[in-house]
Amino acid sequence: MTYFTHILVQNIIPLCLMIAAGITLQRIFHLEVKTMTKLLFYLFSPALVFTELDQTTITGAVLERVLLFYAVFFGSLMLVTEVVVRLRRYRGGMRSAMRNSALFYNSANYGIPLNHLVFHANPFALSIQVVVMLIQNVLPNTYGVYSVNAHKLKWRDILRTILRLPSIYAIPLAILLRVLRITVPEPIMIPLHDLVDGFIAFALITLGMQLGAMRWSFRLTDVLLSNTLRLLVSPALAFLVVRIFGISGLAGQALILSAAVPTSLNSMLLAVEFDNEPDLASQVVFSSTLFSIFTVTGVIALLPYLK
Repeated sequence: MTYFTHILVQNIIPLCLMIAAGITLQRIFHLEVKTMTKLLFYLFSPALVFTELDQTTITGAVLERVLLFYAVFFGSLMLVTEVVVRLRRYRGGMRSAMRNSALFYNSANYGIPLNHLVFHANPFALSIQVVVMLIQNVLPNTYGVYSVNAHKLKWRDILRTILRLPSIYAIPLAILLRVLRITVPEPIMIPLHDLVDGFIAFALITLGMQLGAMRWSFRLTDVLLSNTLRLLVSPALAFLVVRIFGISGLAGQALILSAAVPTSLNSMLLAVEFDNEPDLASQVVFSSTLFSIFTVTGVIALLPYLK
């Protein structure tokens, strides 16, 4: 009950309040959602990616272990999602919408505080979550962009679209600066930190605006199927991969918990920016966040038995 209450108070209620603010603003002023998503894609997101890569300290052993786990886990989740997509006979944009809703998850503003809570701010457990968060920041700007455009654009056009995203250049730039041990000047880091601090609030308000602008014909079957993949199938697959590789103790628990969080805001941002089932994507993000109160609490309750 303690975890349930904490998740509700520290994660769900604050998120819902920000989303509600976005819905209210949209209903009153009829704002342009696409302008907001462009700001997130071309300004806030690259600042977030660069800052995290520039300042995160991770040992080689942790990185190697997490990357091995993640490659197998992500491939398995992709396979299961693809089977579901084909069985449901989804076409066009629905395919990528379902894929992205299952594959991209809220590893930052939901996953990091959750890791702190469950593992009592253990540095090792937190380092695992940080690696997962970095991967989840990179994937939407590469595979995610490809996924939402694959059914309507040629490969060259998709590549051109990806190369226009600033986040693609923020990644190698941050890595290069770390390798060369170059410190970013303070006048540059201060505005970057300001953007990072505002990213979550801005993204949640944008989600609320999209919810406020859409037609509320709730697609129950599709939404519940997506939520099942994200909140139940994903942690179950993480458990299997952890057992297969013999990752025990704190490392295994942290990896399983990292896979149990709800659908990422990036899924909605991709859908709105590239006009790919934005209503469904918004409903999935909102509903998975609400349902995660129960599913994440259940995963936490099982963690002590996974040593």
